[in-house]
Amino acid sequence: MTALDLARSRTVTAPLNFLRPMTERPVAYQFEPPPGIPLQSGTYDAHDMTIEDGRPLAHSLTLDRSGFALFHGPARFTAFDDEAAIRRHYYAEVEEQLRKATDAEFVLNFDHNVRNAARADAGEAGIKAPVIRTHNDFTHRSGRDRAQRELAARGYNPAHWLGGRFAIVNLWRPIARPVLRHPLALCDARSLARGDLVVTDLVYRDRVGEIYAIGHSDGQRWFYFPELRPDEAILIKSYDSDESGVARFSPHSAFDDPTIPDDAPPRESIETRALIFYG
Repeated sequence: MTALDLARSRTVTAPLNFLRPMTERPVAYQFEPPPGIPLQSGTYDAHDMTIEDGRPLAHSLTLDRSGFALFHGPARFTAFDDEAAIRRHYYAEVEEQLRKATDAEFVLNFDHNVRNAARADAGEAGIKAPVIRTHNDFTHRSGRDRAQRELAARGYNPAHWLGGRFAIVNLWRPIARPVLRHPLALCDARSLARGDLVVTDLVYRDRVGEIYAIGHSDGQRWFYFPELRPDEAILIKSYDSDESGVARFSPHSAFDDPTIPDDAPPRESIETRALIFYG
């Protein structure tokens, strides 16, 4: 990093929420649980963390090294208030971008979330608030399970596509304006300690999935990309079948940037999830 890079760096100290150590396995219900059962178990504690500006180091922050990467390229699609159009048109655009970014043989986008705290608080259907707990979207088990389920649902042969290396990659993009409030902090996969990834059950009405909650450890190194623009995106690897030493998971969380005024507009973003098959 040059002196100019250091001068421009916008590294901040801000609280991130980590799962407190516990003996039992955490559980989070995705619907109203039976009487007497909490919606989720486990307690999250805030730890003040140094969150480094990733822009000066973007060349070295890659999917296979750190588990995330800065992506440059605007979206041609703009109708992010149209759920059907997102699935019909934006998914195909994301697949095209991810094929170029990863040199994948085949990309299948299967899911998305639009996030805006103000619209979510107003009860708008289909809109979610930013997640302010450290987490990783899939586990060693649930990543493969989800891939198998999504392939089978679309008529693909899971045995064929899951025989080689594959990954699940999110493409996280601002909508309409740069992200000021609730930017995304990402943990460098190389800085994770054994035990930082805590399997957590997600209980649905018809199945039980898994994510990793994240425990705090002193060696963790966190990054963000300040004022991410709509012509940029973050690629986040939430699962990789390759166990040879590449980054396999990328814990992340929204956070409150202390340098941003409280009256800044809310963050609006869309994240898609895609299966990446390397052939």
